[in-house]
Amino acid sequence: MKNLTFVLIAFIVITSFFACRKDNAATVNSAANTSASHLATNTVSWVNVVPSTSFSSYSTYWNDLYPWGSDHNGSARMRSQNISVSGGVLTLTSAPSGSVGNSNKDPYLPIHYYSGTVYAKTVPVVTDSWPKWHFKGEFQCESQTGTWPAFWVTGADSWPPESDFMEFKGSATCWTNTYKNASGGWSSVGTTISSPGNWHTYSVYMTKTNATDVSIEYWIDGVLKSTQTGANFVGKNLNIIIDYQMEGSSGSPGPTGTTYMRARNVIVEKSATL
Repeated sequence: MKNLTFVLIAFIVITSFFACRKDNAATVNSAANTSASHLATNTVSWVNVVPSTSFSSYSTYWNDLYPWGSDHNGSARMRSQNISVSGGVLTLTSAPSGSVGNSNKDPYLPIHYYSGTVYAKTVPVVTDSWPKWHFKGEFQCESQTGTWPAFWVTGADSWPPESDFMEFKGSATCWTNTYKNASGGWSSVGTTISSPGNWHTYSVYMTKTNATDVSIEYWIDGVLKSTQTGANFVGKNLNIIIDYQMEGSSGSPGPTGTTYMRARNVIVEKSATL
């Protein structure tokens, strides 16, 4: 009888031990699942809208010239002949044009160059559904007086808004600019770039912060250089432009010969999560 009692007690102890282990395992698994769910909810998930290979399928993703035509605020007139793609690299070529009249855009400068500019067929818009956008590209840029390469977005239906992801104005200083800012004007930060003619990476994160405004982070070669506020960007259609303008704000006289701007691995992504 004593032996039977001892066996029953041992059986109960062992059963309770394994039951406790099972309950503890369930608790750990539940905690792990909750943690994984939390991480999944808070991880930005990107949807690619312009792939890094877009220049190899140029007509699918890009248009020649500006959205509004061949002229802008410098002394270069844009032509398709000055736009080329090879090996996934976009090349915009500027060369003296001779006397061909004045630009048809303010400030109506005399045209001194033929050059190239392109804009994306994708038209980003910051919304509640897509509150975060990422723009990135690698560029080789001229930095001598009179050269004005830029990577930027501007309002497709009206101006402002404008965000200049990368802009060189006749020197080795890269300008990152936002219009309009919270005060209704420009925010501008200049960064000296070592050898702008070599490949450098320019990246921007544009994030909705309230019903009307965005935060814009400007990164160069993986380093955050500036965070600016873009007022009244939300809900505005944006044109993405890769631009090789001349003179104007970059000074004059410009180069007497042929110069180039090159781009590769340009991507545009959007996210439904912040």
